[in-house]
Amino acid sequence: MHELKADCASCSGLCCVALPFSRSADFAVDKAAGEPCRNLRDDFRCGIHRDLRREGFPGCVAYDCFGAGQKVTQVVYEGRDWRRRPGSAREMFAVFPVVRQLHELLWYLTEALALPAARPLHADLRALLDETGRLTRATPEEILAADVAACRERVNPLLLRASELARAGLRGKKRRGADLMGANLKGADLRGADLRGAYLIGAQLKGADLRQADLIGADLRAADLSGADLTGSLFLTRSQIGSAQGDTATRLPPALDRPAHWSGR
Repeated sequence: MHELKADCASCSGLCCVALPFSRSADFAVDKAAGEPCRNLRDDFRCGIHRDLRREGFPGCVAYDCFGAGQKVTQVVYEGRDWRRRPGSAREMFAVFPVVRQLHELLWYLTEALALPAARPLHADLRALLDETGRLTRATPEEILAADVAACRERVNPLLLRASELARAGLRGKKRRGADLMGANLKGADLRGADLRGAYLIGAQLKGADLRQADLIGADLRAADLSGADLTGSLFLTRSQIGSAQGDTATRLPPALDRPAHWSGR
């Protein structure tokens, strides 16, 4: 999953320019789409990167482009950036969020392909992975014409089936889309649970067993994952754990690094 991990040094700060955000608990100020963030330096790096949470930008800490930034900068635009080619800026800013969505699908497809239980689906998963990957390397015009919703409609049934195969026999709880905001799930046995799209904002999950739980689309903002076991959890992303809280005892899947703001808890 190396190419699906953000490499800010190979990007032209696209997430700091192309995307809008509103003043909220996640962002300290308002910023319009296409407007450079006030903290973006001339070298396309963040001037307050180490202090984002303290400065009121936890949303930036949790954001993950799944490697779309460097793909757009280095592949689609062959190393050109929006400052040196201002005539391409508007187009580049439109291409970036499309590629980001496609890279998210690549993340899920790649994970599904790594599941031994999903072997019966591997041919179909590989075909969609290759097709989606080719689209992310297409021309800007082809990318902007892509029907991402249609792509998701083709991918989602395969991910759902892969999840069912991976969780077979575990008898996990079925809480898809459940409202679990602020719920006390401390030490809960959620192994193999279906938590797709569940609202776990501020939930107490300290010491919970989330092994093999399907967490695709689950909202983990401010959830306490201290000491929780997420080993083998399905379709968990950097954005999800970046928006949550955890500690050195939290166990994560190998593909995910422990967020810096978890240290010392």
